[in-house]
Amino acid sequence: MKHLRHVALACISTAAVIAAVPASAEVPTPPRPLTPPQSITSPENAAARPIPLEDLISTRGMLSAAWSADGRQLFFATNLTGRYNIWRVDAAGGWPVQLTQSDEAQRGLAVSPDGSTLYFQQDHGGDEQYDILAVPTAGGAVRNLTATPEVRESGALIAPDGKTIAISTKLRSQGQTNLALLDPDSGKVRALTAEADPQWDWSPVAWTDQGRTLIANRSFTDSSAGEVWAVDIASGKARRLLGAPKTRIEASGASGDGTVLSVTSNAGTGQDHAGIYSIKDKRWRWLAPTPWSQEAGAMAPDGKSFVVTTNTDGRTEIALADVATLAVRPVPLQPGVNAPAGAVPFSPDSKRLLVLRSGANAPGQPTVIDLASGGVAATFPLAVASLDPATLPGSAIVTYPSFDGTRISAILTIPFNARRDGHNPAIVMPHGGPTGQALDSFSGVVAAFASRGYFVIQPNPRGSTGYGQAFQSANYQDLGGGDLKDVLAAKDFLVSSGYVDPARVGITGGSYGGFMTLMAIGRAPDAFAAAVQMFGIIDWRTMWEHEDAGLQAYQKSLLGDPATYPKVYDATSPLTWLKAAKAPLLSLQGDNDIRVPRGQAQQVTDALKARGATAEVVFYPGEGHGFYKRENQLDSLRRRIEWFDRYLKPKAQ
Repeated sequence: MKHLRHVALACISTAAVIAAVPASAEVPTPPRPLTPPQSITSPENAAARPIPLEDLISTRGMLSAAWSADGRQLFFATNLTGRYNIWRVDAAGGWPVQLTQSDEAQRGLAVSPDGSTLYFQQDHGGDEQYDILAVPTAGGAVRNLTATPEVRESGALIAPDGKTIAISTKLRSQGQTNLALLDPDSGKVRALTAEADPQWDWSPVAWTDQGRTLIANRSFTDSSAGEVWAVDIASGKARRLLGAPKTRIEASGASGDGTVLSVTSNAGTGQDHAGIYSIKDKRWRWLAPTPWSQEAGAMAPDGKSFVVTTNTDGRTEIALADVATLAVRPVPLQPGVNAPAGAVPFSPDSKRLLVLRSGANAPGQPTVIDLASGGVAATFPLAVASLDPATLPGSAIVTYPSFDGTRISAILTIPFNARRDGHNPAIVMPHGGPTGQALDSFSGVVAAFASRGYFVIQPNPRGSTGYGQAFQSANYQDLGGGDLKDVLAAKDFLVSSGYVDPARVGITGGSYGGFMTLMAIGRAPDAFAAAVQMFGIIDWRTMWEHEDAGLQAYQKSLLGDPATYPKVYDATSPLTWLKAAKAPLLSLQGDNDIRVPRGQAQQVTDALKARGATAEVVFYPGEGHGFYKRENQLDSLRRRIEWFDRYLKPKAQ
C-alpha cells in the first residue's frame, strides 16, 4: 500500500486541485455541487462568548422514549440528574416525575398494554450485557426479569395481551443475535431462533394476528444485507417473507392484521428507499424516488400511515406516508436532524407523533406534533438556558473533492467573528463506525470548540452511510487508506477558505473516529499539530483477540479474517504507522469498553512514550464505549479543550 501524500491547498488553487482529479475513478454518490472554500463566511456576533462547559454538559440528552398506554403521559430515559434514568411527564407538558434511580444508563422503553408496567434494558458499567427490567408506571420497586450475566437481552417488544415479550438475545461467547420470548411474570425465556452464522442478527419488529405471529428482521452485521421473516409463535416455525443476495431489506412496522409491512430497501439503486409490501399479494409499492437515503419508520397503530425519514446530505426530515395512497405529508420542523422518538413514536390513538428535533445551534428537544393540524402540541426543553440559538455557532453542509474526485460531504461549524487571515485554529472530527454518518445535529463538543474560536469540520468519508451502498463499501479492506485521504482533504478545504492556519489544525474522534485520528498522526505525521482519540483501535489483531464475538463478526465484514488477510491487518492498523507520529496525543478510554478494550489505549500510549513522543491516557471507571456519567463527560470535554488550547493556540505573552 502506498504512503499517503498530503498536499496543502494553501499552496495551490482549488481549481488546479479539482482539475487534477481523475473523474473516472470517483466513487458514485448523490449529485450535488462542490462548495467553493472562499464562500465560507464567519458571521459577526457581538454577543458571542465561550459557552461554559458545565452548561454544555448539563444540557440533557435522551436515550429512549415511550407513550403511556392511554396516551396521556410520556416516559423519557434522560439524564436530568447526571444519570440516564427514567422520568414520567404529562404529554401536554408539565413537571417530570422520576421513576428510577440508578448509576447505570437505562434505555429501550416499552409500556405494557394495560399501562401498569414499563419495561426497559440496563447494563452494568457500560459492559453492554443488558438485562430486561420492569418498573410500575405509577412508581415502585424495579424488578430485574432476566439477570443473566452471560446473555444480553434487548429490544423488548410486548405482545398485544401483555403476557409475552419478544426480545433479542446474545450469548457473550457468540457473535450472532437470536429471537426469544420472555414471560414477564416468571422470567422464563423461550428461544425462537437458532442462528448458526455469527454475522447475522435477529430483531423483533411487530406483533400481528393478535399476537400469533412475530415479524422480525434478520440483518447482516455490517448492514449490507437484510431479510424479513414471519415467525409463528405456537410452533416456532420461521418463514422468510423478503430477501435477496447482497440486498438490504428491513421492515419497520406492520398493520395489525399482518397484511402490510412498512419496509426500507436498497434494491436496484444501492440507496435506501421506502415503501409498502403486501404479504398476501406479494406486491411492492414504492414512494417517489429520491437520490438520498430514505427510510420507512413505524406504522401508526390504526394502520393508516407510517413514518418516512429522508436523510438529505446530513439533514433529516420527517414525513407521514398514507398506506393506501402513498401520499406523503411533511411534518413541519426547522431544518436540522429531526427523527421519530422511541420505537413507537405514535400516540396510541395515532393522532400525535413524538419527535426529537436538533440542530447545530439547537440542542435536542422532544416535541409532540398534532398530526391533524401539523402544529406543535407540546415541547420538553432539555437545554440549559444559556444555550440560546442566537449565540450558538451555526453550521453549513459543504462538499469538496477528494484525491480521486469522489465528492465528500462534511458538517462545518463556523465560529463567530473570525478574520479571514489564515491564523485561526481548527479541528477535524471524523465520526465513529465506519458505517455511520456525521449529521447536522447538536454536539456539545463541537459547540465548545466553535465558541472558543475553532473551525470544526466533521467529514463523511467513504465507508459512511447515507450516500449509497457503493460509497459505504468503498473502504472494504482499506480502512485508514482512501477514507483517511478523504479526512485529510477536509483539512485542505478549511485551509483553502483563507481562515485556517495549516499549522494549527488538530484531529479528534471516538471509536472509528479515534482509529482515524491514530491513522492520521501515523500516516500523515505533518498534517495535524495535536490529537485526542477516544476509545480508538490501535491494532486490529489484538482487537480480534480480545473483543466480543459479535464485534469480531463486524470486523470480519470490514477486513476479512486475520488469518487469511495478514497484510491487510498490518496495513490498516495504526500500530504499523505510529513510529512516524509527531503530534502530541491524548487518549480517553472507558474501563469496561467491550468494543475497544482498554488495552488498546494503553498500547498506543506505551508505544509513543517508548520513542519519546508526548502521549497521555485517562481511564474512566464504570464507563464503556462512550461516557454516560455527567462528571466523566465534563472531565473528558475539559481535557480535550485544554489539550488543543495548549498545542493549537498561541501562548499568552
